[in-house]
Amino acid sequence: MATIFSKIIAGEIPSYKVAENDKFYAFLDINPLVKGHTLVVPKKEVDYIFDLEDDELAEMHVFSKSVALAIQKAFPCKKVGEAVIGLEVPHAHIHLIPIQKESDMLFSNPKLSLTAEEFVSIADAINKAWVEGQK
Repeated sequence: MATIFSKIIAGEIPSYKVAENDKFYAFLDINPLVKGHTLVVPKKEVDYIFDLEDDELAEMHVFSKSVALAIQKAFPCKKVGEAVIGLEVPHAHIHLIPIQKESDMLFSNPKLSLTAEEFVSIADAINKAWVEGQK
């Protein structure tokens, strides 16, 4: 059975896409810790990130780096934090979170409640920065 992330990648469930290539898909977390909180997933359905082949894992991190740089450009922050937890959805994914302080990465923090318009604006800003970074 396809995961929710596979359904998002296939376009069966809507998402706020920020970047995509032939192997990976990046989209906004719908329960973000901060504005710009993004998920990066492989298009290949794999539950545990460390079950990816070494080259796939390396490519996923290189793709994530390009997305993180775009997030940082769109949402100035001290750093973009990276977290891999993988318990909530059985599909490998990386959280990219713009942070000002370490506590911005606490998943126990309250989640933001954003409007559809805010999600679209955030996704557009990150995508624009990502596309510019690909040139």
